[in-house]
Amino acid sequence: MRSQQIPRAEWARFFQAFSERHEEWLMSVRVAHPRLGSQIEAKDLPLEGIVADPDGRGPISIHLGRSAKGHIEHDVQNPVQVWVELEDDGSEQAVSIDSSDGTKTILEFRATALPEAVDGLTSR
Repeated sequence: MRSQQIPRAEWARFFQAFSERHEEWLMSVRVAHPRLGSQIEAKDLPLEGIVADPDGRGPISIHLGRSAKGHIEHDVQNPVQVWVELEDDGSEQAVSIDSSDGTKTILEFRATALPEAVDGLTSR
């Protein structure tokens, strides 16, 4: 596995393409704060999209969940770096967003499949 940094000027385009490639894939969001430790923000919710300002100056907004009850919006304030974790074959495994205060927001796939494909297998 290798990490690739996404330049700030490409954040908006990267997240738009990432969201299109992985729409509805089940994701978890973990937030690791230098003083407060690691917290799970969301677990196994379908990706609706990730949005970044075209100029890379504003927050990065992560949207997960399909329903009003199961929807979360997590804003990463003051982002300074974006990293994507890639397998040897080039497939994306996770995204890490670093904030200026040292907080890391990590998005991880539950599985590289649509939720109905995974849930259909596990419900049998």
